[in-house]
Amino acid sequence: MTNIGFRILPKVRNVSDEVLDTYRGFVTPHLSDNMNRLNAVDASIRPIHTRGTLVGSAFTVKTRPGDNLMVHKAIDMAGPGDVIVVDAGGDLTNAIMGEIMVNIAKKNGIEGFIIDGAIRDMEPIRDMNYPLYAKGVTHRGPYKDGPGEINVPIQLGGVIVRPGDVILADMDGVVVVPYEHAEALIGKVRQTMAAERKIMADIEQGTIDRSWVDEVLRKKGCEGV
Repeated sequence: MTNIGFRILPKVRNVSDEVLDTYRGFVTPHLSDNMNRLNAVDASIRPIHTRGTLVGSAFTVKTRPGDNLMVHKAIDMAGPGDVIVVDAGGDLTNAIMGEIMVNIAKKNGIEGFIIDGAIRDMEPIRDMNYPLYAKGVTHRGPYKDGPGEINVPIQLGGVIVRPGDVILADMDGVVVVPYEHAEALIGKVRQTMAAERKIMADIEQGTIDRSWVDEVLRKKGCEGV
């Protein structure tokens, strides 16, 4: 019998290391724009560290609010190329992890964490600049009783995350890329990057065309244009 709600599934890798390496050169706005801005994680989940980009394959954890037993297990299972993504229900009563767990994860080569919940030991985590995103900070520690699930689909700030989806996070926030679309998006993002480079060049040369602003205002019936 399947023990739904208290089970551990094997780690899943659905994209190659080459694809992940390519994504390290991307930024969240370009990915978000090319997915119609619907796979953007809620802005309440913010970076705790000071700078940098987090890219990896989603290693998912679902736990009851305030309990981190399954997060401990995930740290023992995950490794290089993995981003541990924790659905803790968005609860901020208890911290899901702190400095000790971060140091273990860093030693194991885990790329970073996205937590729909709270952490503690904010200052040392921030100072080591280890990639960690969370919804809040509290000194209250967690429980270690379970239940929970590892490597199942979860919810993260309004977005469904499946094991093996691509995670890209930077100082603007977090974007989730469904693994089956990860390669196809690369070409689109590169086109966006090229278009933005041209815009920046036009700004520098003083040749930027801003006529579209008035055109849009006229079409919408704005007076005084």
